[in-house]
Amino acid sequence: MITLLAKYAAKLTATGLCAPGDVLLAALDDELGWSQVVESSDPRRGLMEEIFAGMSISALLLARPAGVYQAVMAELARQALADGSRSITPGDCETRTFLHDLPVVDSLHAVVIIQALRQRKGCVILHEGEAFVAAFGSVSPEQAYVTFSSMCFASFVAYFADHLRTLRAGAMTDQRRAAFARSTALLQDDRSDRPDLLPGPFEDEDAAREAMIQAGRSTVEYGLVDSYFGNISYRLGDTILISQTGSSLDELGACIDPCRMDGSSCAGLTASSEYSAHKAVYEAELAQNGARAILHGHPRFSVILSLDCPRLDCPKLGECHRACDTARAVVDATCGMAVPIVPGEVGTGPFGLCNTLPQALTGTSGEKRGAIVYGHGLFTLGAVDFRDAFASLMDVEHFCRAEYFRRVGELGPR
Repeated sequence: MITLLAKYAAKLTATGLCAPGDVLLAALDDELGWSQVVESSDPRRGLMEEIFAGMSISALLLARPAGVYQAVMAELARQALADGSRSITPGDCETRTFLHDLPVVDSLHAVVIIQALRQRKGCVILHEGEAFVAAFGSVSPEQAYVTFSSMCFASFVAYFADHLRTLRAGAMTDQRRAAFARSTALLQDDRSDRPDLLPGPFEDEDAAREAMIQAGRSTVEYGLVDSYFGNISYRLGDTILISQTGSSLDELGACIDPCRMDGSSCAGLTASSEYSAHKAVYEAELAQNGARAILHGHPRFSVILSLDCPRLDCPKLGECHRACDTARAVVDATCGMAVPIVPGEVGTGPFGLCNTLPQALTGTSGEKRGAIVYGHGLFTLGAVDFRDAFASLMDVEHFCRAEYFRRVGELGPR
């Protein structure tokens, strides 16, 4: 258990979400185990022991976000306490589906934190001007790690999307403008190097699996996902190899299911929740002997731009993720990139991705074939392997980041 705790604590520091020493993860086995040596005099230890005593949980994480995540989460928490809402409500798909909102409390006291954690999987704590996060796992420490990571991602998206929305509404204040400048100064540069991915086409299952494992790991390492979430697939004849639901893209290993396109296999029972969308895309692509690889990540600025729309008085506000009928796209005329933005929900319902994504993706052409799902993430296609799919994932995200700041500059001080 100690090894597992140290593993997830290390992941948080490796991804830049926390500084070394600013994350403490504990789990209850025969007794409480800790991700690092923590003295009995450390106030964090006493606080976490009180929370364990007051809740029926198996794991608990207490951490201080680092860098830009600290800046945006602290600012959102201050706003939530000032306006009385006491919660942060991001618009991204992961939050809407799993977290709902992020409770904000103003005290590092067990009773207050327990009250918030009884309502949600994690909470933001504003203490002496700094943001901290408490998150728990009912079964494993991995759950606490995922919640923390997702809260950082959601706060990032919420903050930058809200800034653009506030500019469009003409409601920007000097205080918010100054906070934005402090936050953007902490942004790290995008990576420009590319991973050396395996060339295709792949003619046997072992080779395709190896390529999927490599591409999935690179997607996480390059920060193109929320936590380790996303999905990946490869069509091998009439079989789709696809990552399992809830699997870690950086640790796929045995978590890849072979699903027959004719439905004659039951492997799809554990396949990604977006298997139906992948299958529909491949079926549409088969008509033109098209793509054999799909890569889906959650690049931050791609998600942020999907939430930006100048129609502030649209009658369908609040239903954008499922019923938006405004044609939008991310377009870069210099390289011929035109990536549509479409609505769509996970699953096979009337607003499911299986109905909106195939038409959007198969309608694209050129080197950058992809589609952004509102508030969700970016799907890209690879002709025979994951090299072009990964390049598109990177390039679209880099353009979306530049386009975001272009729009901010265009709207100007307001």
